[in-house]
Amino acid sequence: MGWLYLYGPCKLIKDYRPYYIKKAWYRLQHLYIRHKLSPQLKHLGKHPFIVKPWHIEIFGGPVSIGDNITLLGCRDKKTRLTVWSDKKDINGIIIGDHVLISPGARISAANSITIADSCMLASRVYITDSDWHGIYDRSMPPEEESFVVLEENVWVGDSAIVCKGVTIGRNSIIGAGAVVTSDIPPGVIAAGNPAKIIKRLDPEKPFVTRKDRFADTDKMTQLFESAEKEFLHGNTLTGWIRSIFFPEKND
Repeated sequence: MGWLYLYGPCKLIKDYRPYYIKKAWYRLQHLYIRHKLSPQLKHLGKHPFIVKPWHIEIFGGPVSIGDNITLLGCRDKKTRLTVWSDKKDINGIIIGDHVLISPGARISAANSITIADSCMLASRVYITDSDWHGIYDRSMPPEEESFVVLEENVWVGDSAIVCKGVTIGRNSIIGAGAVVTSDIPPGVIAAGNPAKIIKRLDPEKPFVTRKDRFADTDKMTQLFESAEKEFLHGNTLTGWIRSIFFPEKND
């Protein structure tokens, strides 16, 4: 149900929880975020929408996340934000405002990975700024430092890999399964291994970003709560328990 306000009406699996049970579930998630997830971060911005935060794994730091993040975890696809470095003066992972990170995404930094506002990472995306081992001395990490930059409103498709030293320009799209080994300019679609430009986007057409769409957080919260109440109207505790232990074909 949580996606109705993001994507519009669609056929969903019936949620039999009463509204007060759903609210209690959200409060549990908020408690976990506040007491378990947030202390591991250098910064967590306002209005985070984090689903199943116990499936979000954070190792090392610094990791900074901006306002209005949509961060999704899943039992079979852990989302991992990792900084492996013994240096104290690195940027680590910096994530901007209104960014979407889907289940199974992995972001691994040895120095600096920056993801600007309104970027979208699909499921199983992998972003790294290091090879993690030297070419000739594989017992040690490489000495050179590198970085990755995703400029504003970049969309990275399912299972794509973004390698060290890469900058992806504003509004560009990386196709599913692509391997990005060199810079991608703004306003293009790139795909393949290694990723190559396959199309240039129309510069005359305006872009509507996640920040444009969801900037009014108070309004979106009200719409979301109203939709939840309508969707869950009439649900009962006994009906919810029945759906868990004695599911029917149409559940």
